[in-house]
Amino acid sequence: MYGAFVVKRQDYFPKLLLALAAMSACSPSQGGDGERHKKKGLTKEAIEQVSQSKGDAELAFPGAVGYGAHARGGRGGKIMPVTTLDDDGPGSLRECIEAEGPRVCVFRVSGVIRFTQRPPRILNPYLTIAGQTAPGDGITLAHSGGAVGRTPLLIKNTHDIVVRNIRVRTDMAGTERGSEDSFTIENSARVILDHVSGSWARDELVNGYADNDWITISNSIFSYGIPKHDKCALMASDPGNAQHFSFIGNLCAHNGDRNPDINFPPASCVEVLNNVFYNAQSEFAEVWESYGGTPVSIAGNVFKAGPNTSQSTVGIVRQNIGSKGPATIYLADNAFDGDFVHIAASTQGISRPGPTCPLTITPASAQAAYSAVLGRAGTWPRDAIDVQVVSDVRNRTGKIVSAPGIIPAFPKAVPYPDSDNDGMDDRWEQANGGNAAAYDPWDDADRNGINNFDSFLEYLNKERGL
Repeated sequence: MYGAFVVKRQDYFPKLLLALAAMSACSPSQGGDGERHKKKGLTKEAIEQVSQSKGDAELAFPGAVGYGAHARGGRGGKIMPVTTLDDDGPGSLRECIEAEGPRVCVFRVSGVIRFTQRPPRILNPYLTIAGQTAPGDGITLAHSGGAVGRTPLLIKNTHDIVVRNIRVRTDMAGTERGSEDSFTIENSARVILDHVSGSWARDELVNGYADNDWITISNSIFSYGIPKHDKCALMASDPGNAQHFSFIGNLCAHNGDRNPDINFPPASCVEVLNNVFYNAQSEFAEVWESYGGTPVSIAGNVFKAGPNTSQSTVGIVRQNIGSKGPATIYLADNAFDGDFVHIAASTQGISRPGPTCPLTITPASAQAAYSAVLGRAGTWPRDAIDVQVVSDVRNRTGKIVSAPGIIPAFPKAVPYPDSDNDGMDDRWEQANGGNAAAYDPWDDADRNGINNFDSFLEYLNKERGL
């Protein structure tokens, strides 16, 4: 789908990063999860130091794109099987998230993990959540509403996090609407969310908060935000420093506005490439200036009207309320489908002829992006919600909802055999030169330059047609 990856790689600094990871004191702050707390995790100053490096020389996984593409994740660390859907205890996702040191969460179960306590925060660095290892229809996260009804997947005060193939379906209302995203990335560096799906958030479906840097959100579906705050993506909120942020290959559908919201300080590098935005009500993409004026490249996207879109809806709009300086926008090869205001006249004064920063990929055409996003975005295998969303986009059907729906049932599923607990299917290991009786996830059995575990994950993706 995408052209060549052109971000220059930078050497990884293990001594510096290990020292930073050891810094556990975090000053109390009112964060995007709405709680003042003192927890493990890096300080704001430490995150700023971490963000000076783009990360590992290797990609997070083959095919990773954007500014977060070099997040290390849990590479080289412990393989931690998730063996229960329970909120807590041995073999739980919470246990893996809250562990220290490099680690990879693999799943021996499928179904709904409903947090009956406050959802766990991803605070400790070097984590990969490999949802594609789950059997059957995969893993969906939800909370139990009320006081514990907060963002189910929160990445906070940390770095080098990779999350793939996880759904968040918040079907119950919490007591703090402003802390009920599907996904939040707060004060963190080198993070990639890829092939995730989120629905029914009462705040943003995906939210960047505070001083993030080197972030990618890719190949994901964000749908059905709950009014009167039905928002797809708030890419930045309260940023103090310039950020590198990529939003690539995603689908936003049935959200009134913030499809996406783009509000960054000057000197940031922000790119919105090859996405599909469907059925906005007031605005699709909003470019703001309240942090000094966002520099953004918006290229190869599709903006498509739906039943809630009217003639007064705006496709790309300049928001200069509280402006502290003009934004700069590079627009190229975007497709507008429907009777609405495609590009607000106010953008003419801030448009520029070339990218605001060198793009990390060569964007595909809008037509190619439309086909690719509808064909491959979101968590796989797709559940009934994502299947319906994609059908709505194709057929110009569906609408913004007023309340959450029902999480689809999960058929019983059997995990692949893994006798040595290294996260890989014994049969795949035997067929690819590995040793099903030895713990060898980080070896390179076929000498292709990719470790065994990452090669196995790519095999799982190809099985799903990705």
